[in-house]
Amino acid sequence: MEDSRQWEQLGDELKLRDGTQVSAVPAVRLFRHAFRGGDAELPVLPSPDRLRFSRTPLDLCVEAGFLFDGQGATCRVVAEHAAIGKIEVADIHRRESDHIIVRNIWFPFAHGALDQMRRILDAVGVARPGPINLRQLLDFRQLARRTPGVIVRTGAADPGIIGSAATDVDVAAKLYKYQEVGVGWLRTLARECLGGILADEMGLGKTLQVIALVVAESATRPALVVSPVTLLANWRREFSRFAPQIKVLVHHGYDRTGFPAELTDADVVIVPYETLVRDLSLFRMVHWGAVVLDEAQNIRNPDATRTEAVKSLKRNVSIAVTGTPVENRLEDLWSLSDFAVPGYLGDRKTFLAAFEDNPHDARRIAELMGPFILRRRVHQVARDLPERIDVPQPLEFPPWLAQEYEQVRQQIATEYGRNAGFAGLVRLRQFCVHPFLLEGLSGDPAIFSPKYARLIEILEEIQGNREKALVFTSFVGMIDLLVHDIPRRLGVSCMGIDGRTRVEERQEIVDRFADATESEFLVLNPYAGGTGLNITAANHVIHLHPEWNPATQEQASARAYRRGQERPVTVHLLYYVDTVEQVMVERMERKRLLADAAVPVEDPDADRVDIARALLLTPALSEGGAP
Repeated sequence: MEDSRQWEQLGDELKLRDGTQVSAVPAVRLFRHAFRGGDAELPVLPSPDRLRFSRTPLDLCVEAGFLFDGQGATCRVVAEHAAIGKIEVADIHRRESDHIIVRNIWFPFAHGALDQMRRILDAVGVARPGPINLRQLLDFRQLARRTPGVIVRTGAADPGIIGSAATDVDVAAKLYKYQEVGVGWLRTLARECLGGILADEMGLGKTLQVIALVVAESATRPALVVSPVTLLANWRREFSRFAPQIKVLVHHGYDRTGFPAELTDADVVIVPYETLVRDLSLFRMVHWGAVVLDEAQNIRNPDATRTEAVKSLKRNVSIAVTGTPVENRLEDLWSLSDFAVPGYLGDRKTFLAAFEDNPHDARRIAELMGPFILRRRVHQVARDLPERIDVPQPLEFPPWLAQEYEQVRQQIATEYGRNAGFAGLVRLRQFCVHPFLLEGLSGDPAIFSPKYARLIEILEEIQGNREKALVFTSFVGMIDLLVHDIPRRLGVSCMGIDGRTRVEERQEIVDRFADATESEFLVLNPYAGGTGLNITAANHVIHLHPEWNPATQEQASARAYRRGQERPVTVHLLYYVDTVEQVMVERMERKRLLADAAVPVEDPDADRVDIARALLLTPALSEGGAP
């Protein structure tokens, strides 16, 4: 009786047709039929001119990563053969046959390979090869460490690949295009309960991008922002300025809460690293929508108590914010990554064994971290930016310094009474610049002054980018302190120009500063060095304190921000809230508004009113300032 069955190629599979019924035949049986004497129960195989049969079984593997330009993260199942190259196997779950036909050649899969591929895809929740999300990509990477047959090919990813620009965020600011991209990237990570490292260069608005994330994604709330104590006031001010609808609690000072319910009643809790460590048991009672680390290089030491503390917090999303993700060694980046995407770079021992501190391994890590780190430099986004970027930096006195400030203020009131004027303000201003200027103390100046500590953080980032900065202060004692301490602390040249510097020497100092090929800092008195000099070698200007006359400060900034400057200039202004410096900043803004409105005169009593308010304002009576 003639066999009515016949072989039929359907797509890349060889199947057996019997009338209207089509069935798959196991590869092992087809192999025996082709090479081991045949199978009497099967029809004769197609002739070699129609289909050739290979004896070589194909091993399969899952490839995941950014495999195709512009298509985001994907995965595919592939086999590789020396003669015909890489073969992609589609529709793994729907596939009935454990073989494949490529270029009229039949290849069997290795025994059990197809089922192994299905188990791998099921383990990361992939129904069929194709586009995957970042969570699945991360799962593939974890799986690759312990499972044969998984290969992750992760390259540096354009943020646009993994998240569209966010244009609909309800913040009181106009986001630049690169900021919209950054917020979109953060939102993509947050929606997948992942984390990342926002490593934009100083002045590009990392704080605003984080605020936009918290506003746009309710799942990130309650959010915990951990920052150096010097930046608490800045975070509170920026939330108030850009997202007043967000309820913010600053957890700091002797009157801070001990109840988790009060933490979760806020949308955002801001806490310094030191207080988080002390109150860790309290913060571990809350499951945070997001934990944000500002100046995240503070956890670069994996063994530090603060590092272990932040990594122990329960959280959905982890965002590390830093302008210097690598300061000394590649292990710095591992520690940040272990917070942002735990386990992604393996454990510490495995990482140190696999990567050394050299450019080749740095590039390897850059490829791995591509989807989870976002780094933009000012020169890269310069078209989006104004030529001058103003970065106000409000700071808070710790309680013990607030009390010392109050003692100085009371002494002035006792000494001068109602007749206190500019002379009284000078002493308060000196104290704000650095207590050493009044008290003649010695020791590490960063320990005694949050402002000095913040200055060092800024200078370290500028140094890491091999850029230059001008630092302005009108107090000679502070110039001497900086010129002595900065070279010792940071290992860079730091020269000074003030009234003691002969006029003919000033340009020589500027020329040496301009000719230097490495990062350098130049400290100037705004009255001696704030006019007549062109110092465009610097693209950062740091005012250690506001000036009573705003024009003096503007002229000082113009030393770098002037014709001949080829880069955007970042102007930093450091000042303490609830002090004489806050009054001076508000006065400066008032005068600027007047100038913008072309009003030719101001209230003649304004100076007297400002002086009186400056002499009455004290941080010792502000929120969190009282002991």
